[in-house]
Amino acid sequence: MADQHSTIQKDFYRESGKWLSTFQIWTKCLNPNLHFIYILRKAQKYSKMPVLGLYWRIVLRHFQIKYGFQIYPETEIGEGFYLGHWGSLVINPKTKIGKNCNIAQGVTIGQQNRGKNEGYPVIGDQVWIGSNAVIVGKVIIGKNVLVAPNAYVNFDVPDNSVVAGNPAKIYPNQDATEGYINNQI
Repeated sequence: MADQHSTIQKDFYRESGKWLSTFQIWTKCLNPNLHFIYILRKAQKYSKMPVLGLYWRIVLRHFQIKYGFQIYPETEIGEGFYLGHWGSLVINPKTKIGKNCNIAQGVTIGQQNRGKNEGYPVIGDQVWIGSNAVIVGKVIIGKNVLVAPNAYVNFDVPDNSVVAGNPAKIYPNQDATEGYINNQI
């Protein structure tokens, strides 16, 4: 897609499949998911500016509590980020997430504090993470991966895969996210 669009416009494009003006984006902020993404992206954009950065961090903290999204400006998140539903979502600030990622409610993406996978997840492009899934530790989730609802993932997942279950199992699938990730940027 066109490079002249802002990250916020690219995130909102994922919801509607339309490029929106600033006014249209504000009207879409009635949706808690999109409202939170808007505030998160503002906090990320102004993080290095003392006054504006502090302002947006305070606003973000308010809405983290209100909506139940625990995502911080330090989290590296690619363009086309989409939150499917609002409520109860935890992402460690050192996590890295690629482009066109969908995350549903109840998901935990966190660190592992000891053992062979001590560290934080790296999630590739075009990844769909279903409700109540858990991804923990220094793991790499490849591109075009569907993490099924309620899956517990503490190991690397290759590109073009579906991962499901607890303990999770990998099922190779070239069309893993087809029909799940719409309006890609």
